[in-house]
Amino acid sequence: MSVREPGARSASVKDVAAAAGVSLGTVSNVLNRPDRVSPGTRERVLKAMTDLGFVRNESARQLRAGTSRTLAYVMLDASNPFFTDVADGIDAAAEAADLSLVLCNSRDSASREQSHLALLEQQRVQGILVTPVDPDSPSLDEVARRGTPVVVVDRTRADQSFCSVAVDDVLGGRLAVEHLLDRGHTRVAYVGGPAHLGQVHDRLEGARSAWAAAGHPEDALAVIETSALTVAEGREAGARLAGIPTRRRPTAVFCANDLVALGLLQHAISSGVRVPDEIAIVGYDDIEFAAAAAVPLTSVRQPRQLLGRTAAELVLDEATNVGHTHRQVLFTPELVARSSTLG
Repeated sequence: MSVREPGARSASVKDVAAAAGVSLGTVSNVLNRPDRVSPGTRERVLKAMTDLGFVRNESARQLRAGTSRTLAYVMLDASNPFFTDVADGIDAAAEAADLSLVLCNSRDSASREQSHLALLEQQRVQGILVTPVDPDSPSLDEVARRGTPVVVVDRTRADQSFCSVAVDDVLGGRLAVEHLLDRGHTRVAYVGGPAHLGQVHDRLEGARSAWAAAGHPEDALAVIETSALTVAEGREAGARLAGIPTRRRPTAVFCANDLVALGLLQHAISSGVRVPDEIAIVGYDDIEFAAAAAVPLTSVRQPRQLLGRTAAELVLDEATNVGHTHRQVLFTPELVARSSTLG
């Protein structure tokens, strides 16, 4: 068996054909339509490929075809386990379709998001799934107009010009505060931000709806805005809550996601505050760490992997089905009660 020296030219299809004593068309058939080649000839060609260290130039093939065997997901924040769980669902659907998945992280930056979208278009991906900074951004329309299917994940658009997959966050906010009201709390705070994020706004809207339905003045639901949905911001929110006089301090908190809730829980435990006796905490997403926390966290569960799988199926349908029609899929959240509110 020959071994190619480092730095030597890669073996080509022509080299394989010469070594196997067949035509270029026969080698092409072995690569693309092996059923058309007799077993003996196919074995001879495959042996030549092995001996020469031949590696198929998939990029060139995809360039000729005008598209790649790849999907892409532009996530909002790769440090948030929610988005990696969504990506896991996308990956499962991509694998089932014999596709690979490219992951990009916008870090909640519109400019980074646009850069990723431009690069993915250049790579001729079959479809792009994106959790956008702004779901109504014109840059998404431009990508779709140029022919790349786009599905919006964990967001909805004002129009129905794209497929989208999301969870009813207004209902989720309502479920969280109804649970706290059922536990007898009358001083409740909502912690999350920044306010421009759609899920932050929608979860607050649901919280206020439940609060008002219980007969409480809307402004009696305290709102503590954070600059990001992170553990560090949750700890900072805990310090701010601790600074409120005891007679006015909320006895329960609904956080816009689990990371904020876990940070707030960390601050409470390190400060000697008993959870839920002195403060009850509800998170959102029900990431794996929620149940594993020092005090298991009550959370509003989103079907994270199902979100990703469904989004991938929609983008693949748009990429391959000429009769495709856009769908807006809205899943129903579920409250999972644990020790952080039940005691």
